[in-house]
Parts: sequence; structure tokens; C-alpha cells
Amino acid sequence: MKSVIIVRHAKSSWENAFQKDFDRPLNDRGHRDAAEMANRLLKKNIAIDTFISSTANRALTTCTYFAKAYGKEKCIIKITELYHAPAEIFYKVIQEADNVFNTIAVFSHNPGITAFVNSLTDTRIDDMPTCGEFAVKAKIKSWKEFAAAEKEFWFFDYPKMGK
Repeated sequence: MKSVIIVRHAKSSWENAFQKDFDRPLNDRGHRDAAEMANRLLKKNIAIDTFISSTANRALTTCTYFAKAYGKEKCIIKITELYHAPAEIFYKVIQEADNVFNTIAVFSHNPGITAFVNSLTDTRIDDMPTCGEFAVKAKIKSWKEFAAAEKEFWFFDYPKMGK
């Protein structure tokens, strides 16, 4: 059994209108939500083996909050292709994961992240919220089997869900 938790980056700042999209940081709410959602995930007692993130500032910062909560700051894999990636790139990245990992968390952006999570199971999300978590399980032994495997919806959570 392999599990994937897909996480959209937390709320980003638009304070600097001239800043490149790739470089935008999290805003204050984004920092709060990332810390809160990382702790909520940790409280579910889910062992995450590695964290895979877009290299864009807001996604990587969100990922870092989760990795720190798990005490695994050195377990972040940075993949530039996840920046505004279409669903096919998510499948490619997951299929290339090391088979020693049973549970991985992948951090990226809309609109691709919504398209990807909607391709996984019959559970549909209109718009993946910032810092939202969507998780699935697959009865596979190798990540190479992920795309073709039947996936089971595991859970969905986002910051405003708990309020």
C-alpha cells in the first residue's frame, strides 16, 4: 500500500505587485495556515516518508512547515516541474518516487493541483483551497504502478474546514 497527500501552497502575498509569481512569499495568513495544517496532519498519526515540492517560494515555504512539524527538514525533494504543473507532471513525479517511501506529500499550485486531485478518484473538489490536503491510497508495491492503479480516497482537509 502506498499513500499520497497532495497539498496546495498556503495563501501567498500580493504586497509587491512587481514581484515575479515564482518568488511570491506567503502572507501572514499563509504562515498561520501552513503551521496549523502541518500540525493537524501530524495529529492524524500519518507517517510521511518524504516531502516533494515545487521550487516556487510559496510552495517550498509551505512544504518546509510540514517537514519541520515532522522533524524531517532534510527530507524535502525539490522539483521545479511542479510549478504550475498539469496533472500529467504530478503522475510523472509520483511514478519516479523511490519505492522505499510508502507515504509521500506533494506540494504544488492551482490550477494543475485541482485537475490532478479530480483525476484520482470519484471525489471531486471544485477548487483546491490554499493549504488544502487531499489524500489517496493505492494498493501498489511500486510507485511506477500509481497512474494505472485504482486509488481510494483517504481524506480531504483545509484551513477553514476546522473552523
